Amino acid sequence: MTSPITDHPQHGLPGGSTAPVDESPPLRPSGGLRSAQAADRLARDGGNVLPTRRPPPLWRRVVSQLRDPLVLVLLAAAGFTLATADFTDASVILFVIVVNTTVGVIQEVKAERAITALSALTAPAARVVRDGEQREVPAADLVIGDLLILAEGDIVPADAHVVEASALLIDEAALTGESAPVDKCPGSDGAAADVSAGTVVVRGRGHAVITATGAASAMGRIAAMMTTAPALTPLQRRLAGVGRFLAVGALVLCAVVLALGVFRGQPLQLMIITAITLVVAAVPESLPAVVTLSLALGARRMTARNAVIRRLPAVETLGSVTVLATDKTGTLTEGHMVLRQLWTPTGDAHVEGTGYTPHGDIRRDGTVVAGDAAPDLSQLLRAVALCNDGALHPPDADNPDWQPVGDPTEVALLTAAAKLGIDREALQAQLTRIGEEPFDSVRKRMSTTHHLPDGATRIICKGAPEAVLQPAVLNEPAELIERAAARADALAGDGYRVLAVAQADHPASTVCGEPEQSMRLLGLVAILDPPRASAAATIAACQRAGITPVLITGDHPATAGAIAVELGIIGAGDEVVDCRTAEPGARAGQGARVFARATPQQKVAIIDALQAAGQVVAMTGDGVNDGPALHRADIGVAMGKRGTEVARQAADLVLADDELATVVAAAEEGRRVYANIRRFLLYALSGGAAEIAVMLAGPFVGLALPLLPAQILWINLITHGLPGLALGSEPVEPAVMNRPPRPPSETILGAGLWQRILRVGTVIAGVTIGVGIWAHTTDRPWQTLTFLALGITQLAVALGSRARPGTRANPMLLAAVAVALTLQLAGIYLPPLQSLLGTQPPAITDLLIVTALASLGYTAIRLDRRLHPTKRPAPAP
Repeated sequence: MTSPITDHPQHGLPGGSTAPVDESPPLRPSGGLRSAQAADRLARDGGNVLPTRRPPPLWRRVVSQLRDPLVLVLLAAAGFTLATADFTDASVILFVIVVNTTVGVIQEVKAERAITALSALTAPAARVVRDGEQREVPAADLVIGDLLILAEGDIVPADAHVVEASALLIDEAALTGESAPVDKCPGSDGAAADVSAGTVVVRGRGHAVITATGAASAMGRIAAMMTTAPALTPLQRRLAGVGRFLAVGALVLCAVVLALGVFRGQPLQLMIITAITLVVAAVPESLPAVVTLSLALGARRMTARNAVIRRLPAVETLGSVTVLATDKTGTLTEGHMVLRQLWTPTGDAHVEGTGYTPHGDIRRDGTVVAGDAAPDLSQLLRAVALCNDGALHPPDADNPDWQPVGDPTEVALLTAAAKLGIDREALQAQLTRIGEEPFDSVRKRMSTTHHLPDGATRIICKGAPEAVLQPAVLNEPAELIERAAARADALAGDGYRVLAVAQADHPASTVCGEPEQSMRLLGLVAILDPPRASAAATIAACQRAGITPVLITGDHPATAGAIAVELGIIGAGDEVVDCRTAEPGARAGQGARVFARATPQQKVAIIDALQAAGQVVAMTGDGVNDGPALHRADIGVAMGKRGTEVARQAADLVLADDELATVVAAAEEGRRVYANIRRFLLYALSGGAAEIAVMLAGPFVGLALPLLPAQILWINLITHGLPGLALGSEPVEPAVMNRPPRPPSETILGAGLWQRILRVGTVIAGVTIGVGIWAHTTDRPWQTLTFLALGITQLAVALGSRARPGTRANPMLLAAVAVALTLQLAGIYLPPLQSLLGTQPPAITDLLIVTALASLGYTAIRLDRRLHPTKRPAPAP
């Protein structure tokens, strides 16, 4: 059975001899390619993809790793030892270089592949006419000759020539730099009828035939000149600064070690190599690779939780978000609009039913009414069915439910009209649409023009009550307008979205002057978008995590206030800022949390004010008018299912499931990534500090040269290698979302981390020197036991650094520590390594004593965590 509800851009697309009749002009796609034609052209011309920077060859990746300043120090040390025929130390140093370079290249390739996979998840799509029907295809599959369907909010996916349009306005700023949008008219010559890839449809609808794709498009020619390498993330830049600081400090301290050794009669060559080795050991050269891997793994974990990261730095920023600015429709609410209340000058009516299924009664005073018995309701619903760009498709073999197409508000109007028995298809055939004035965020109303059977013309207008209920639009008594406005306010106060509907008939087929005037008020429709079941819990989770929720919407203040109170964003009676009468930026800086009737410019002003107050802002949005605010926010969050292409391309994070709770999950993942990077810094830098301390203090307690250069490098290799990387995979701490976020100004070593490094490093050094003194005074192989104690104590610290000690979480760390411990023991028991490292096999009892003492590293870091927990100031209210 044919559905009575269709959409004029969606049905009856000609392209074959059996094309159905189209009853809904003015935009009727004609032509379009056949699928076989499109496939042939795609194979011939290639995909509609922009030029990208080619991945560097393997040799360039290796050179990039070797250019790291710390690796250069190792290369210099290797060269010096080879020049002096010290082949043992040279082989260890070169082995360290090979391992670090190999790991770095592998991690770089894996990170690039992960980001490529994530990019594929957010690849744009386009609507085209193929085989006589409209369909959505990946933008990469577009070919020359395809007939594009353009609508407000779309990013034009390829160069094309406009063949039909209705009020089509294109923002070409991304291509030309001109801030003013440009009208596009079919039939014109040159630029007036051409649209370019990368430009944005800001108003209206249109059809255009593709003329150039991929590298041949205007955007492709520009992209070919933009092949610069990606910049470092803010965290990587901060870590680079920390690395430089630590390197300078380590150089100074190692110069002291060099001077002390020479002063005590040690060979100059040996002390130079020892000093260079200490520099490398003190500053972990694997840190940049660990950071990149942590970010990439965090992005992959977020994707598994339906949060697709489009830009890798967003992983880092998410952990410090202090304000979550969100819209209402579809984010806090279900986005499935249901028309619940009707009002006409005659009276009210209630509409029953759920979702988009067109089944349910319409009741007035408790009695079910039909269209014939309520001509005022019939006229109202006939008007909203005509002044409508939505569509509702019946269930089929692939979709068991009624499928909405277009704006959920408009589909809700169609659903209510069908409940009253209105056949939209027949209505469109009777009252053909011959013109339209699309809705935009400035006018806040939409009008359509229809041809009546007797030759007259009907204008239908629907929009926000304040845009329709005014003398400039209506030819009604002031008393009726005031009564309608009061009823609209009452409905909005109950949480409904209210639209006013009016119409006017003109005897001539051509309407002269301004059509939206001298109209007759038909009534009001009140639509409810119920809150999501998870919304209240999500808002509460934000507040527990120190993230302040802020609601910014274009809806009525009363509607916004009702939803905000119900979800716990504000309390009853708290302020709701009406952006039409108040300066939203100033009120945002004063702590306001709900903003209604906000324009795109005002959304940006609110974001700016929050950032000026020191907040880190995540902004959610789905429409083209959210693009500027998404771009301005620290983290732009777009909806993956219902979001426009403009919103998705402007965002840093795309929610594949459109659930606000996913933002909270992503923030948790961001905190996990940042915590794991700090965890690695604590582990690695405390070990490096201990190594320097041992080399400095050793000569003063009778240990002339506590460790050989090869031994230091071996410890650095096994501790900073697998265990260090495994720490980047630690699970999130149980209470991480019950604490406030880190302040934006906090340094990577802030919140007491550098003090913890010193305390833990002191314990490691103390255990190591204690073992060395004991072994030296008892005629044991003291240098070997010192080497053993330093390595095992650092591994004990790695075990104590776990987020959830005593559990099976992150088995990779347990395995990494086991491998590292095996390598440490191999260094003292395997003859080839004994010769390489200068070690001697100790007695089993000595090994057990050292292992027991090394466990103090585990005890120290666990105790330090309890006695000196990380403390951060509470976020500003």
